[in-house]
Amino acid sequence: MRIALGQLESGADIQANLAAIDRFAAEAARDGAALVAFPEYATYEKKKVDATFPQVAEPLDGAVCRELAAIARRHRIALVAGVVETSDELGRAYNTLVAFRPDGGRLASYRKIHLFDAQGFGESEFIKPGPSTAPVVFEHGGVRFGLMTCYDLRFPELARSLADAGAQVLLVCSSWVPGEHKTKQWLALNTARAIENSVYVAGVCQAPPVSVGRSVLVDPMGVVEADLGLLPGVHAVEVSLDTVDRVRESFPMFRQRRL
Repeated sequence: MRIALGQLESGADIQANLAAIDRFAAEAARDGAALVAFPEYATYEKKKVDATFPQVAEPLDGAVCRELAAIARRHRIALVAGVVETSDELGRAYNTLVAFRPDGGRLASYRKIHLFDAQGFGESEFIKPGPSTAPVVFEHGGVRFGLMTCYDLRFPELARSLADAGAQVLLVCSSWVPGEHKTKQWLALNTARAIENSVYVAGVCQAPPVSVGRSVLVDPMGVVEADLGLLPGVHAVEVSLDTVDRVRESFPMFRQRRL
């Protein structure tokens, strides 16, 4: 299967963000991708999460998700993107990934559980953690995908739970905050999650200046198959279930672990 990484430079103009998603989805479909993944906060992003995020939040059947579904349907491609979802708590929203089928139907949704209260940021002031820690895995085209969001990458137990639930490709949709050694950590953690779980990891990030860019696809042996650099763009690359099976047979960690 070919999947595409869509590296955005999202801002506070929701319609401009949706237009960029539409362009990149069209390009990914032309390149033969069956699925395109976009970063967290793909439809609304600022340098720091603030009170405007819950103000622009919508339910998953709202206008933003209806347009994302229409984009998937228009280009006949599965689509994953980060949105700001309303919650039942005044002043806080959910940081949510939503996946759509090529016919526009919803495949899955995942509310971020590890919020970025680090490096001087306080995401939880305006974002509510997802109430469920159950791994979110969906199937498309015979491939099982697991959903993670940004700071989740630092918590290996979530990636392992997704692999245990059958994920063969982890979609890590992110807006990785810049800082000291942060790009190095981003690349290292995507690679580690791939190697330790014998999965592909698609780390899809927002571009600078709000984030570090460097969206990557890492194979189960830790080989970086694609690196989008620093500029917005979309790139399609192959994932092979045969590769996943071969690596898991060579390194049968799931049968050997004792903890």
